[in-house]
Formats: sequence, C-alpha cells, structure tokens
Amino acid sequence: MKPFFANIMVGVSGSESSVMAAKYAIAMAKSYNCKLSAVYVVDTATIRKLSHAKIFVKEEGREYEDSLKLDGENYLSFIEELAVAKGLNIDKIIRNGAVFSEILAAAEEKHADLLILGGWDRNRGPREQVYTTYREIMANAKCSILIAKDPNIDQMYKHA
Repeated sequence: MKPFFANIMVGVSGSESSVMAAKYAIAMAKSYNCKLSAVYVVDTATIRKLSHAKIFVKEEGREYEDSLKLDGENYLSFIEELAVAKGLNIDKIIRNGAVFSEILAAAEEKHADLLILGGWDRNRGPREQVYTTYREIMANAKCSILIAKDPNIDQMYKHA
C-alpha cells in the first residue's frame, strides 16, 4: 500500500505562522521519511495591480519586487537551516506571480502529497487577502492541505 504522503511542501511567507508551518513540515518529513520542499512567492500580481492603479510608479514596483525576492531568499535560507539542523535536505523554490496559483503550480510540479500552510497571524496585515489566497488554494489543490496551528509545534520540532 502506498503511504499517505511522501512529498511535503510548505508555503513560506516570512510570517510567524509560516515559520511554525515550516517547523511542523520539518518534523513530519523527519518522522515519516518524506521529501520536503518550501515555496515562497513574490506577489508580482499584486505589484502589477498597484502599478496599474498608479499607487506605484514602475521603478518603485521593480524595487519592491526585488526587495520581496531578497526577503524570500532569506526566509527560505532560514527554513533550510531549520531543516539541516534536523538532518533533512529541503528543496527551496521562489516563484513570481499570484500567490495561490504559484503555490499550487509548485505543489503539482513537485508531486506534493501534502501542502502545509500556516494559520492566520492575529496581528498581521490585510486578512482578506490571506482568506482569498487560502480559499483559492483549498478549492483548487490536487493534494491534501494541512493548516498548522498546533500550540506544541516548537516541541514537535525540537523532538524530531
């Protein structure tokens, strides 16, 4: 019988909840001997909307995109350090576009059996965008989705 999952992907945004989701994914990958990948999406779709609405001039949009890409590289490097500390390799992926569609595309390309996302941070930015993104992911994903909210994630990671 095929295992329930062999390829785990975690969505990383840099929020506290996405770091917790990454720790959860690392603990699961270690416990169940799974491949692990992490994806960060530079939200160029929103940057384009802001540029079209004249909130950003073209140069500002480009600078913001470069800044987000650098942030993503840093977040993924941090997640990689967490995985390496547990003896795991992790495939780091940076994509550009709409967050939900790029996460789904990356999950399909990596043949993810399980997509792990963080819960909502109480004090974090516009919730409507998070709700919309998660709703689209849940409606269109071809794999199972887990929202990591367990209060003991740090303990699970520590003991993995």
